[in-house]
Amino acid sequence: MRKIIHIDMDAFYASVELKDRPDLKDLPVVISSHHPRAVIAAASYPARKFGLRSAMSMSQAKKLCPRVVVIEPNFEKYRHVSTQIHQIFQCYTPIIEPLSLDEAYLDVTENLKNIPSATEIAMQIRNDIFQVTGLTASAGVAPNKFLAKIASDWHKPNGICVIKPSQVQNFIQHLALKKIPGVGKVTQDKLKALQLETLGDLQQMDEAILIQYFGKYGQQLYLYAQGIDERPVQTERERRQISKETTFDDDLILTQCQSYWPQLIEQIWTSLEKKKLSARGVSAKLKLKNFQVLQHSKSFKQPLQNKQQLEDAVQQLLIEMRISEHAQFRLIGVGIYQLSEQRDQPQLSLWSTL
Repeated sequence: MRKIIHIDMDAFYASVELKDRPDLKDLPVVISSHHPRAVIAAASYPARKFGLRSAMSMSQAKKLCPRVVVIEPNFEKYRHVSTQIHQIFQCYTPIIEPLSLDEAYLDVTENLKNIPSATEIAMQIRNDIFQVTGLTASAGVAPNKFLAKIASDWHKPNGICVIKPSQVQNFIQHLALKKIPGVGKVTQDKLKALQLETLGDLQQMDEAILIQYFGKYGQQLYLYAQGIDERPVQTERERRQISKETTFDDDLILTQCQSYWPQLIEQIWTSLEKKKLSARGVSAKLKLKNFQVLQHSKSFKQPLQNKQQLEDAVQQLLIEMRISEHAQFRLIGVGIYQLSEQRDQPQLSLWSTL
């Protein structure tokens, strides 16, 4: 039986800034640029009381809270604090899977301090983080990653939730399906159409039916409903993607967006070459003026060989999306994924898709 801890810092970017600005700690503070089309990167807990949250547009945030305090993000500062936090993790276990600057999975089944209780380790880590950084963290302790991540959000902020193996079935029985990591609005709507609201409801479904409705992810849903997650804590996470986006000052129709794609593609390709990586997957993203996101992606049998192939792939994606000529967009983006170290490859055909 594994012992997994998920550590999640509390309102990380905002908390780092408020440590340097204690005079703002009781005010609604958000981390965001002052770009006219900016969105919130993080919101302090006082700001959340007004309904402010990550990814919300600043225009909407100012309507909800006219007195919101805006601080420009300083990612160099956040990376420095994140390094301190990860150094603490390394005192307890070498099996660490970072998810972002402010959260990580730790496998403490066997640990460097020979502490038998994962709960005690989580409490010590949270205390160490506070002593070193002055920041609070929430923790989830469970037999697998799926449950540990849900648990870390259970008693936020500055809380800990422990799910013992004997408590798993009772815990998940009434758990809302929206709590499952990766279940977005589209999947939620499909589940609701099947009259499924909780993991307990999901337990009553045959695996074959879930696969029929949700494809390969249906199998994962079936396992989650049983409280099963065999994914290991990965110490070396493969970088999932490289992406670049641009936000427009004014909403643009698709033809007006055409002049912006080459710059994004140039940035992507430069980053790919700098990191000496190759990519087999390409995605295009467009965000409508009402914030609805249109996204399409495609994987190829062979890696992209040059920037022109990336440009061709993006244009192919846009054609396949069949976008209305009247649709207006506030943001566009390009991403590449299925990354690997560069090596000599045969030429790619855009039609050799998986």
